[in-house]
Amino acid sequence: MFDFFSFLTMIGGLALFLYGMNTMGDGLAKLAGGKLERILEKLTSNPIMGVLLGFVVTAVIQSSSATTVMVVGFVNSGIMRLSQAISIIMGANIGTTATAWILSLAGLEGGNFFMNMLKPTSFSPILAIIGVVMIMFSKKAKKQDLGTILIGFAILMIGMDIMTGAIKPLAEVDWFKELLVKFSNPILGLLAGAILTAVIQSSSASVGILQAMSMNGLITFGTAFPIIMGQNIGTCVTAMISSIGASKNGKRTAFVHLYFNLLGTVIFMVVFYTINAFVDFAFMDGAISETEIATLHSIFNVSATLILLPCRKLLEKLACLTVRDKEMEVDAEETEIKLLDYRFLEKPSFAVEQCRNVAHKMAEISKESIIKAMSLLKNYDEGVAEEVVHMESVVDKYEDQLGSYLVKLSSKAISEEDSRIVSLLLHSIGDYERISDHAINIMESAKELHDKGMDFSKKAQEELEVFTRAIEDIMNMTLIVFEEEDIDMAKSVEPLEEMIDYLSDELKNRHIERLREGKCTIEQGFVFSDITTNFERISDHCSNIAVSLIEIKDDEYDTHRYLDNVKHDSVRFAEEFAHCKERYALPV
Repeated sequence: MFDFFSFLTMIGGLALFLYGMNTMGDGLAKLAGGKLERILEKLTSNPIMGVLLGFVVTAVIQSSSATTVMVVGFVNSGIMRLSQAISIIMGANIGTTATAWILSLAGLEGGNFFMNMLKPTSFSPILAIIGVVMIMFSKKAKKQDLGTILIGFAILMIGMDIMTGAIKPLAEVDWFKELLVKFSNPILGLLAGAILTAVIQSSSASVGILQAMSMNGLITFGTAFPIIMGQNIGTCVTAMISSIGASKNGKRTAFVHLYFNLLGTVIFMVVFYTINAFVDFAFMDGAISETEIATLHSIFNVSATLILLPCRKLLEKLACLTVRDKEMEVDAEETEIKLLDYRFLEKPSFAVEQCRNVAHKMAEISKESIIKAMSLLKNYDEGVAEEVVHMESVVDKYEDQLGSYLVKLSSKAISEEDSRIVSLLLHSIGDYERISDHAINIMESAKELHDKGMDFSKKAQEELEVFTRAIEDIMNMTLIVFEEEDIDMAKSVEPLEEMIDYLSDELKNRHIERLREGKCTIEQGFVFSDITTNFERISDHCSNIAVSLIEIKDDEYDTHRYLDNVKHDSVRFAEEFAHCKERYALPV
């Protein structure tokens, strides 16, 4: 009989089922390393290709909700257009049926060894053991991720088996059988499926529960049909919740998902029940098997896609009518920052890639601000000065947003390689923010020279030109090192930084000499000293970025010891420093 303890067992089985599904999905996402999301991002101009990609990605990560949430994030951050997202959402709905087909293996029957081994209850323990061995004894992240997938799948199937066993006594409970008969009413069945799926936020899981009940002969076709239709609507809840706080197009993406499932359900149910009214399907009162549930789930999603794919413009229009245009579009910098969408944190590998893209943009703006600021020393222009101020404020915003996002990301379960990238970004963005601050200082020095009508001597200007060239070169070199993670080039930054230190000291000494000879004023001397000091500090930050890359790669974090070894024990350093002395020789 079904009692309180049977209920606890059923809940425990459901918990294991959901945990196994989540663990398997996380393992698959980590093993993919963000590659699937990057493919989605780039290859969606063709609607057929979009459907196929949505199907493949969802079948792999075992969650249409996760795929749809990612797509909402893509559209919200401007990576993808709303029109591109529609076909992916359709493909995701088809991909989510893969889980039902895997679960239907539990219903395989046959007495021979081969057929018994195909049953999940037979091979799941073997997969679990293999998974445990991979996690405990392998040091490679990829093998550990594969082990997580195997264990997740095993737990999922064990949970399914526990649920099936716990539900079995319900076949003898009169009130439960009467309840199921009520769900054969199309409206009640649809609501039941939608509510159940909305609560557990997984159509795969709610279909799995339905399959567990079908294994005990509890579910008829007439009851299962509207419940499955409702499950497809209930799965939209996750995307709708995710769209809260998103841009207009992000919200529209969630509504496209809802309208696709609503229209598909209405069309399917109207056609099915209209035909049934005339033909009176004999199978409606017959028990439905777990394989038939998987088949019905697939037929609905494939049919809805075939019907509505040509009408995707209609879905887009409906979404646009629901979420109307009001506010103005944001500027380019705001769009870049939107790449740091919190929805991407659910797929950490892709979030890491987005952080890297934003950090690279920040680095480029920082470098450009220095180039523009140095150009003001030759030819002061108020418009260019305002651009430098704007760039500095943008870099500040990037550093603040990116730093907070990286901290959140670092608390996620990320791979060793992703952890290394996060560490590098956290080490580097502060240096790039400080570089943009020095651009402001240089701009202010140029403004002071302009406002006071001061000019350096011809010799001082020639010396500054050499110094400026060295700063430009170290900025360009550091940007390549940072964006391409070029370890070999990173080792060439320190000799140039040492040369810049030498230039700074030499220029200050020469300027003091000119002051003594009366060729320069004290006021000019202060400005000149400010400029050379800022140049030197810019090179220090470039050195920090290059050294961070080398240290993180080598897993060594003693910067002073590293620099001391490089400067005193490295033949390469000596040779490159000598080359720098030739390249940046000051005029005599």
